[in-house]
Amino acid sequence: MTKSRFLVLLLTLLSGCVGTPEGLTPVSGFEANRYLGHWYEIARLDHRFERGLEQVSAHYSQNPDGSIQVINRGYDPEQRQWRQAEGTAKLVGEPSVGQLKVSFFGPFYGGYHVAALDPDYKYALVIGRNLDYMWLLSREKTMPEKVKDKYLEIAKGIGYDISRLVWVEQ
Repeated sequence: MTKSRFLVLLLTLLSGCVGTPEGLTPVSGFEANRYLGHWYEIARLDHRFERGLEQVSAHYSQNPDGSIQVINRGYDPEQRQWRQAEGTAKLVGEPSVGQLKVSFFGPFYGGYHVAALDPDYKYALVIGRNLDYMWLLSREKTMPEKVKDKYLEIAKGIGYDISRLVWVEQ
């Protein structure tokens, strides 16, 4: 394989990590500055980065270059210690659309799509690049059943198997 073909293949693979699942339209009217701050993870699809963690939260703050600092934190009860990951998020496309890319590993980005967001920015449904990643987030350690049910219906409509969700102990 030539060097140029390899680079094209690599760029194609990397850009695919930010893709949007079929059937998802990220929220419009998104205001990144209102989204900043502390969020609690209410539920997630399990994946190796958070497996076994409780009391999981995410904190978003503005970096001087306009990107968003991401600090994910959770408690590992088996190890009896807190684990933390720091990353960077950047808006993708129109700034008024809830579509970002997030990196915790250098130049490798994953999709972060806000699929639902209440008008007061208190609750959010976040979808990853495919049907393997999904989070229910809240500004508080709980989420009203009505909001939870609404967001789960949206997720099911996109194709998520919500029976696989891990409900996070806060």
